[in-house]
Amino acid sequence: MMADKDKVTRQLKIARGQLDGILKMVEEDRYCVDISTQILATVAILKRTNQEILHAHIRGCVREGLHTDKPNEKLEEALSLLDKMVQ
Repeated sequence: MMADKDKVTRQLKIARGQLDGILKMVEEDRYCVDISTQILATVAILKRTNQEILHAHIRGCVREGLHTDKPNEKLEEALSLLDKMVQ
């Protein structure tokens, strides 16, 4: 992985902590809007983390793959991920 591992790891640990907090909120029958707000915050962190990873992939693996006349497997992988993101 070419992304900043420390940054990605930190973001994922934050998201994991938020998920633990959300589970506790559900178990405590907390207010639905508060739970939903926390879920949206967690989703936002995961989206930013995914963006960081994909940017690094495109800047590294895909860029390297463009220096050939052969079909570009890395480019197709990146495009496939982008398709999944918009579904």
